[in-house]
Amino acid sequence: MRYFALAVDYDGTLATQGIVHEATVAALERLRHSGRKLLLVTGRELEDLQGVFSGLAIFDLIVAENGALLYDPASRQEEPLAKSPPGEFADTLRLRGVLPLSTGRVIVATTEPNQTAVLDTIRTMGLELQVIFNKGSVMVLPSGINKASGLGAALEKLKLSSHNVVAAGDAENDHAFLDSCECAVAVANALPSLKESADLVTSAAQGAGVVELIDWILRSDLTEVEAKLARHHLVLGETLTGEPAFLKPYGENVLLAGTSGGGKSTLATRFVEDLVSHRYQAVIIDPEGDYANLQPAAILGTTRAAPDPAEVLKLLENPLQHVVVSLTGVSRDQRPSYFEEILPRLLEIRGRLGHPHWIIIDETHHVMPASRTPAVGLFPEGISGLMFVTVDPGHVTPSLLPMIDVLLTIGDAPEQTIRDFSALTGREPPLFDTSGLKPGDAFIWPVHKSAPVRFKGSPPEMERQRHKRKYAEGELSPETSFYFRGPESRLNLRAQNLMLFIQVAEGIDDETWLYHLKRGDYSQWFRGSIKDDDLADTAKEVESLEGIGASVSRERIKSLIEERYTVAA
Repeated sequence: MRYFALAVDYDGTLATQGIVHEATVAALERLRHSGRKLLLVTGRELEDLQGVFSGLAIFDLIVAENGALLYDPASRQEEPLAKSPPGEFADTLRLRGVLPLSTGRVIVATTEPNQTAVLDTIRTMGLELQVIFNKGSVMVLPSGINKASGLGAALEKLKLSSHNVVAAGDAENDHAFLDSCECAVAVANALPSLKESADLVTSAAQGAGVVELIDWILRSDLTEVEAKLARHHLVLGETLTGEPAFLKPYGENVLLAGTSGGGKSTLATRFVEDLVSHRYQAVIIDPEGDYANLQPAAILGTTRAAPDPAEVLKLLENPLQHVVVSLTGVSRDQRPSYFEEILPRLLEIRGRLGHPHWIIIDETHHVMPASRTPAVGLFPEGISGLMFVTVDPGHVTPSLLPMIDVLLTIGDAPEQTIRDFSALTGREPPLFDTSGLKPGDAFIWPVHKSAPVRFKGSPPEMERQRHKRKYAEGELSPETSFYFRGPESRLNLRAQNLMLFIQVAEGIDDETWLYHLKRGDYSQWFRGSIKDDDLADTAKEVESLEGIGASVSRERIKSLIEERYTVAA
């Protein structure tokens, strides 16, 4: 199951002219009986909402006052999510004749065209407040408070991820909270701008549109909408035709295989970084300690002690917390047993909360070697969100290979990896071109569909930062260093990194600087030794400027370097 919760707006979405019809309530009950959570996200004040709808108890949590108040119908507890504006604010608005005017726990609300007086009062009193418009309503809230922030607080209480939520709305104040969820739905009566940005638009309006959506969720978990969710794709690199090479965030199992030293760890790290940046939760089983420096993950386990599974699960209850399960303290012969103990517990928490979204098993042959038959039922039918990383498909237990939906291969012999996988899974090996293969080139193959496609993997941020540090302040070899020699080689000043290049450049005479500038030596060094084509191209533009002086060109080259490398240094 992908979607564990439905978050829905009230007026114009759930309710028709303020009333929720019985058929809509019945649909909400069906959804809740499926094990999913229900959240109401509304701009209304709580007392007002309670006065128009007696069925609030069907919701697990209610976000009222446009994100400023959290209410638990079961316990009847209220939790303001921001500080209320000072009482003088509402008093001043009344003195200015702003009517109607209502005050909630946090919100202050009126209607158009009172926004001019409201904004002027905020400015005069020097308050940090924002004004939100919604179908003629004018809502005043503390800065940063909206339906999205309120929904985030609700999901935190429920230990759910926004990636497991479908959100439905109809008006301008629904944009933020729809955008924050995995699937954004506009009912048929929604504003055109909301329909345009939504992933799905119902054919029916208001409450009937919500019924339509719920029936769709119960029928297929919205699998048909997957093609419209490209913004969530996890991009690995770029194909030869300039298209993104990507993995879907849900519904696939991946095998990443290739020769040692061929770039598997780099590609896997790039994938993990994309998971983190998209806020999908990842847990990494790390037999060899290769992810000990992964940020912002929590690293559990040491070279002397195995990770405590209970501690792993406790951390994973927070959907924004990524975890590396280091097995460096587990003997190699015990690693399969440890894995068979922790995997069912990881799948149990996923079945209960929807996350961790991805379980990545590095060096899979350590925990599921070809010589071992896994415990019966270790991998439930229909399981997805697994990535297995290994040298050779033949090194892992054969029982996992039929589960693979996508094969990624990188290294010296991708054709051999694909042939081996095909043989082990009873497939005819596909035809594909490996001519002109370069270091870092990889292939992605959706094994049930097309032939492998070559792509160039994007370096992970960790690697980019290491690259920058190396060239910013590292020690280049004498052969790749820059030498300020000047005309007739009167000097021999070596710069073995970019920071030294800047320091030496500032101290040399103008004649020497211009000598190298006019020869194009700087851009050549940036391209050949620093391996930064962008820096080389922009430096070349400076070198080609007619009549540019030493001080101006020196400052420009210095600025080009500093804007790219001083943070890393």
